[in-house]
Amino acid sequence: MGNEKLSKRNWFTICLFSLIGGVAWNVENMYFNTFMYNSVYAGTSQAVQAGTMAPTTAISRMVALSAIAAVLTTFVMGTLSDKLRNRKTFIAVGYILWGIITAMFGLITKENVAKLFSLSDDVKILTATVWFVIIMDIIMTIMGSMSNDAAFNAWVTDITTPKVRPLLETVLTIITFVSSGVVMGVGSFAQSGAIGYNIFFMIVGIVVSICGIAGLFLIKEPQTRAPKAAAASSYWSDLFYGFRPSSIKANSRLYLTFLCIGLSTIAFQVFFPFLLVYLQYVIIPENGGAQMFTSGVIITAVIVVLVLAAGVIALIKLAARKKALCIICAAILSSVGLFIVSTSTDIRILLIGIAPAVLGYLILTIQFNASIKDFIPKGKAGLFQGVRMIFVVMLPMVVGPFLGDLACRNSNITYMNEYGINTVVPSKSMFLYAAIVSVFVFIPLFFLIKKGFDVEKTEENKE
Repeated sequence: MGNEKLSKRNWFTICLFSLIGGVAWNVENMYFNTFMYNSVYAGTSQAVQAGTMAPTTAISRMVALSAIAAVLTTFVMGTLSDKLRNRKTFIAVGYILWGIITAMFGLITKENVAKLFSLSDDVKILTATVWFVIIMDIIMTIMGSMSNDAAFNAWVTDITTPKVRPLLETVLTIITFVSSGVVMGVGSFAQSGAIGYNIFFMIVGIVVSICGIAGLFLIKEPQTRAPKAAAASSYWSDLFYGFRPSSIKANSRLYLTFLCIGLSTIAFQVFFPFLLVYLQYVIIPENGGAQMFTSGVIITAVIVVLVLAAGVIALIKLAARKKALCIICAAILSSVGLFIVSTSTDIRILLIGIAPAVLGYLILTIQFNASIKDFIPKGKAGLFQGVRMIFVVMLPMVVGPFLGDLACRNSNITYMNEYGINTVVPSKSMFLYAAIVSVFVFIPLFFLIKKGFDVEKTEENKE
């Protein structure tokens, strides 16, 4: 188990790799989608688009397949990093390769794909380009999951204790939102066409690779060692450790927490992959375009930010005394907020609804992630990273975007682009689907609360 307090060096390393990893993941989760919509499908005729999959379907498939790749990679590499007891190499080298693959996205165009595969038919060119993007996304995900999901998360679990994890998860979640803001700020120039996607992807890729190089000097292997029985077990036995009925029974609170965070993340992923496209093609045009930032909208936005800040502080303080009550309040806020957003495309309603939705999701993420680290058995952090990824990544990113795509296609709202082509765009109904999913969090949460969150007391009793 790690020290009661983290060193300044470890704090810096955790924050750096969380920030840069968050930037890389957000580029994939947010701007690969707009890249597909605004660049890959741009300039193609209605007949060509009819000959292949719809843009929202392409996004849904890309998200789902990359999620499956992420889970498989985390299973294999998380277990391997446990056996080798070498997190550092997996993290540093993985970040370097992660950055290189991200930068390579800047080279993907329909013209380059047509030359690479000697294609002349427009339908085949578009289809090949779409699948080329999807395959490259899968390769990028493998690098990111090896370094960040498998090794980095296990390393953080190794060097921390239950006392420091609530603060740590709060910091990490804030960093996640900061990285989202950074990506949205820089990425907006690519989305608007002010800079090319090629430059955007190359800049991000270089930054990620530099972070990986820094990791070779910053990261120190934890002193934690797996129990002798675990060290003597075979790799293949460890690979499937998390699926054993005995493991699930012995760690029931861990798996209930997996279910809780899985359902809340599915709800988020129903709309998140389509969010920027929704803002670009629905919210902004329906609210006056560039003129939508009236004094009323700005005041509403400021109030939302203040409410979010105050709400985070209040709920974190509540969690220190009554964690179960804090989580219940957060789950209610998330569901109510998503329902409000689903009722209107008015920018003010969007801002009012997004405050409780984001606040609730933020607190749920902090508390569930801290509990996952608490409930993982000592010395087995890597063995459970793959199981965690099933609930945090694979299921949310397969089920969520599928439901979002279903909501968008059922609403059948289209946008006529500058080429005179009607293309399906996301609709507000995806938030209603998300709100419905979020209600199901209360089922596993009920049983988790009955079992309790006091991990330190449980560990003392076992010892």
